[in-house]
Amino acid sequence: MTEQAIITTTVNLLQDNIQVSAYLAEPKESGSYPGVVVLQEIFGVNVHIRDVTERIAKLGYVAIAPALFQRTAPGFETGYTPEDIETGRSYAMQTKASELLSDIQLAIDYLKNLPQVKKDGCGCIGFCFGGHVAYLAATLPDIKATASFYGAGITTRTPGGGAPTVNRTREIPGTLYAFFGTADASIPAEQVDEIEKELEKYKIPHRVFRYDGADHGFFCDLRASYNPKAAADAWEQVKQLFSQLN
Repeated sequence: MTEQAIITTTVNLLQDNIQVSAYLAEPKESGSYPGVVVLQEIFGVNVHIRDVTERIAKLGYVAIAPALFQRTAPGFETGYTPEDIETGRSYAMQTKASELLSDIQLAIDYLKNLPQVKKDGCGCIGFCFGGHVAYLAATLPDIKATASFYGAGITTRTPGGGAPTVNRTREIPGTLYAFFGTADASIPAEQVDEIEKELEKYKIPHRVFRYDGADHGFFCDLRASYNPKAAADAWEQVKQLFSQLN
């Protein structure tokens, strides 16, 4: 498949008194393309998330990565040191499910208002914190295909408090692919099994991928836990998942 030439920009999404910054990548050639929302790790819309957004655009999608910490830490992005992790976690702890869903819907609405974006459903992909949020976002009516990468806490909590996110599985209207590493200490195997059980219970079209020996963050080539083999396979699965948006 030939990669598309793309253009990128930063846009501001406005709703009431909220302004959310977002990174937008789209094919340069005119046409009609599906939209995909990219959801960040705790490290903000950093170089890795921008790279993923661009990779998706090169496949023939209009991809947007909203800044999920915009309400408490505008412009935040960082690396992967222990200090960075502590800071990112502190911002993640301040988020609320309702606000995250509102900001993601804002990004979806922005995509749907672009003349080159198809109006009949979007994709969603998220990593780490964003992997958990992607599971939440999968409940939105506009989301037809979701890729959730190593989202910790799906079975035990939800952003801002309340019943665990897994309890909303029945609300998912589209297809969900979930990706986990068997060496990820933050997501025990029994939690992965519980997620799969709930997806099966409510007959949600899904696939759950468990990569032997892969650790948390295995998809990110800037992290020590990067696993090239697992990342390559997962990317092929994502491409297959999002092909249903065309």
